Amino acid sequence: MGIIDDIKSMARVAGARARALWPGESSGFERGSRATPEASMDYLYRLLWVDPAQRQAILDIRDMDRRDGRVKRIHARVARDVVKGGLVFSQITPSDTLRREWEDYARRLQLTRAEKLRSDARGLVMEGAACLQWVLDDGSNVVAAVRMPSETIIPQVATNGQFKDPRRAYVQFDPVQGRELAAFALYQLTMARFDPDSFDDMGSLGRPFLDATRETWKKLRMTEEDLVIRRRQRAPLRTAHVLEGADQATLDAYRASVERDQTQITTDYFLNRKGSVTAVQGDANLDQIGDVVHLLETFFAGSPLPKALMGYAGDAARDILEDLKRDYYEEVDSLQDTLAFGYDQGFRLHLLLKGINPDAEDYWVKFAERRTETPNQTTDRALKWQAMGMPRGLIWEEMGYNPQDIRARLDQEAKDGNPYPDPAAIGAPGRPAPGIKVTPGNAPKGESATSATHSNRLSEHWAVDDE
Repeated sequence: MGIIDDIKSMARVAGARARALWPGESSGFERGSRATPEASMDYLYRLLWVDPAQRQAILDIRDMDRRDGRVKRIHARVARDVVKGGLVFSQITPSDTLRREWEDYARRLQLTRAEKLRSDARGLVMEGAACLQWVLDDGSNVVAAVRMPSETIIPQVATNGQFKDPRRAYVQFDPVQGRELAAFALYQLTMARFDPDSFDDMGSLGRPFLDATRETWKKLRMTEEDLVIRRRQRAPLRTAHVLEGADQATLDAYRASVERDQTQITTDYFLNRKGSVTAVQGDANLDQIGDVVHLLETFFAGSPLPKALMGYAGDAARDILEDLKRDYYEEVDSLQDTLAFGYDQGFRLHLLLKGINPDAEDYWVKFAERRTETPNQTTDRALKWQAMGMPRGLIWEEMGYNPQDIRARLDQEAKDGNPYPDPAAIGAPGRPAPGIKVTPGNAPKGESATSATHSNRLSEHWAVDDE
């Protein structure tokens, strides 16, 4: 009976989980269809097979990643920048229980390892969705977040784009054997979609970032291959041999003699009749590759990374490059939010299984670095915020640190004791605080233009001690 009770309990949790994760499901006041007529027709076909267009797009992207170092570099760099600094768990009101549950959850799911985060981020960029399956153990603990191949996952939605049954929200289909492999309830699998055609249409899958550049990439590769063939065929120097009045036998004998001697470093030609040997230069227009440059620029215009950041700097101006970098960092922020949402949904399931209402807790899960900045620029921004009077906890969060960890370490250091306390310790009651001077604009080359100095009271204090 214990096993049966556990199954019933899990079923009740699954229902609660589905309602918590999908609050907009089947509202009695909703009318109409969320899906477009074309998407509704596709959902009917998906009852029998995977989406062929989605699967082919993912297969093309994977092939591009294997064959082209530029595509591989785009995926690798975006994934690296997305997970830079790792995940951060933050709370407004500190809770030791919630903090302990997060640490256990992150350790079991290997979310502290850069390889796991980078793999999930790379899959999100290449497939357009991170399908995370939550694996549970006998103790109702989430023990793994397995990323499933999104091209084999079929959302079980009606023609209106809503789930038909949260207990069977997703199905994994094997297109090779033509059979269903597994079915997942809504709480068992979270699909973090990037740039879907409609967020409210649950049958609308995400799109790979380089989806729209596939045709341009094929043209670029074809043109580059033609360029190499043209150089190989038309670049070498040739000679034209003219023998007036020679018959075919004489001409063949002469050709055989010349071709036999062409292996020598220097070849001289001797003619016993009227004729000439004229050098024919190679193609003088091999430097005209405007078509290749156009396709290259078109390809990078549809990628998250600017062309200049991939080594094709050319004559790009510094101010234009800064604008392109800022736009790229905003794309990274969007990918971070999408991937962090998936991990947060798994933690919500973990809390529900532990009997904790996640909606009653003030916490959030995000990646540490919201912007790809140098450490000096990050510190400069934090000092300016401190000068504006922003809460220190918020400043630590923006710098990528957990405020609870900072407070705990400061308290531990205070408890350690020091036989020679520093009378000018920052933050001590009654002690002078540092003075922060903010200058307008940033210094050249990204260096800090913010100076942190001690106040006059501190100078007077040290002057008294020196006396």
